[in-house]
Amino acid sequence: QVQLVESGGGLVQPGGSLRLSCALSGSRLDDYAIGWFRQAPGKEREGVSCISAHNSMAFYADSVKGRFTTSRDNDNATVYLQMNSLEPGDTAVYYCAAALGTPSIWALTIAYDDWGQGTQVTVSS
Repeated sequence: QVQLVESGGGLVQPGGSLRLSCALSGSRLDDYAIGWFRQAPGKEREGVSCISAHNSMAFYADSVKGRFTTSRDNDNATVYLQMNSLEPGDTAVYYCAAALGTPSIWALTIAYDDWGQGTQVTVSS
């Protein structure tokens, strides 16, 4: 079991940017795929992005492709989600989650064993 702590959420205007961080403790980050999920009020939690274990391949939902970028810093045990060109539809609580190895279907919540507490992202003028 690992512990995950997200940070970096906040209020931003449409078109703006935010960078979320997910700090992992309790094990080696390199052994884990880290997924980013979001949940808006009244909606199901949806997969946003995933960075694979070991080779750091990145996967994105169609809704964020070209706007969001995920990266990892294994030395600092932190994964980042850079979010650009934010839209009101991106408003949600964002969660990071860890899976040992890389899930075959990265966007399924059940593929991940450990979750952070979430950070609120609000895109509004």
